[in-house]
Order: sequence, then C-alpha cells, then structure tokens
Amino acid sequence: MSEQGDRVGIDELLDRVREGLDRVEPKQAFAEAAEGALLVDIRYAALRDQDGLIPGALVVERNELEWRLDPQGSHRAPQAVSHDLRVVVICNEGYASSLAAASLRDLGLHRATDLIGGFQAWKAAGFPVEV
Repeated sequence: MSEQGDRVGIDELLDRVREGLDRVEPKQAFAEAAEGALLVDIRYAALRDQDGLIPGALVVERNELEWRLDPQGSHRAPQAVSHDLRVVVICNEGYASSLAAASLRDLGLHRATDLIGGFQAWKAAGFPVEV
C-alpha cells in the first residue's frame, strides 16, 4: 500500500499532464485543421447526437483512441500515417481530452494536444458544427 503522500488526485494529474501539452483554443484548432491537423472527437455517441459534429473531424470512441491512432497499430485509422501527425483531441469540455492527448504522446505522437474547452468551446466560438 502506498503512503497517502504518493497519491495523486485527478486535479493534480490533469495539471501535470497539461504542462506537457501545447493546448489550443478553437480559433487555432480551426486554422490547424485547415493546414492538415487531424481533429479527433472522442465524445460518446449521445453527446455527438445531442450537439452535433465538427465537419471533417475523425470520430473515435475514447476506449479505441490509442488503437486507432497508433501509426504502427494493426487497427489504425487510415489517417494515422505518422508519429509526426498533428492531432487535436476534442472531448465535450476539455478535460478528458487532455488525458487522451497525453496518452497519445506516450505512444510517440509527439505533436498531439487537445482543445481548450472542448467541443462546447468550439461551438460557442461559432465554428462549423453539423447537426
């Protein structure tokens, strides 16, 4: 059993993870997507059905993310062509996406990051959404 001092709460873990990410605002994510960055929507189906989709974003359920984006993986998405690929992970509000982007970085996708505020920030900023 570890000492209580060894334990990390989710808020501290999130802070640590975010220190290693160059997180982007919706405007930057939109511009990067236009330049070839891959936007990856990890929201679950009910949220996508409720709020819509970002046109052109790759939809990957969170529990499949690493398998679908590992360029060396046997179950990779066609878009997962290189460890140099710029990936912007999008969840609903920008929390789970930070953890997901860190996981992708652990796989060697060194340019992976996430969208500050998630899908809700994208939509609030007036960027395209398909209903």
